[in-house]
Amino acid sequence: MRILVVEDDQSLRNAIITILEDEGFRIDHAGTGDDGLYLAEQGIYDVIVLDIMLPGIDGISIIKELRTQGVATPVIFLTAKDSVESRVKGLDAGADDYLVKPFAIEELLARIRALLRRNGKIGEEQEISYGPITISLKEHDGFVQNHPLKLTAKEYELLEYLIRNKEQILTREQIFNRIWGIDSDKSEGIVELYIHYIRKKLAAFGCDSVIRTIRSIGYMLKEDSEIVS
Repeated sequence: MRILVVEDDQSLRNAIITILEDEGFRIDHAGTGDDGLYLAEQGIYDVIVLDIMLPGIDGISIIKELRTQGVATPVIFLTAKDSVESRVKGLDAGADDYLVKPFAIEELLARIRALLRRNGKIGEEQEISYGPITISLKEHDGFVQNHPLKLTAKEYELLEYLIRNKEQILTREQIFNRIWGIDSDKSEGIVELYIHYIRKKLAAFGCDSVIRTIRSIGYMLKEDSEIVS
């Protein structure tokens, strides 16, 4: 799971990052509204933790812009204003939850987990499937007809990302930023390489065509599609 933290208070931002990373989340972060909006627009995050008062564009404007663009990533906004008006304004702008500063990090974690459960990102499920492919969340591997694919860590992350976004087009940039990170020193060409690796493992079971290439855009997981790969 990848979370974006947008908070201008560096000590608070670092504390949030440390705790979330200790919980196993992958974190990107920003200290200004403009940087936060740029990252959030990538559409690669499971949750965004967003301060309201930021240098540059403010948190309310960020939420409004994201929702206008169709970015539906759940947002928890952080506010120093303990007023009904402030909370209502943030929720009406498209935020999903809020916390008033100061807050306990444990409560932030609980609210993040609640949002992930509400959006089907975490739960009691032990596996997810699409067509003939099953991903074991416990074993971190993929299976076809109970036969293991023996995926590497990055192959597993990529295949899980495709399955969780099945029948949706994912751009190469989205995949790269989600799996390798925006600050990675790799090039986007690595996406094509890992798609090839996964297809090769699926080909042994005759189901490699389930990963479709969308020309000049990216990839999607779809069965029986007329899209030419």
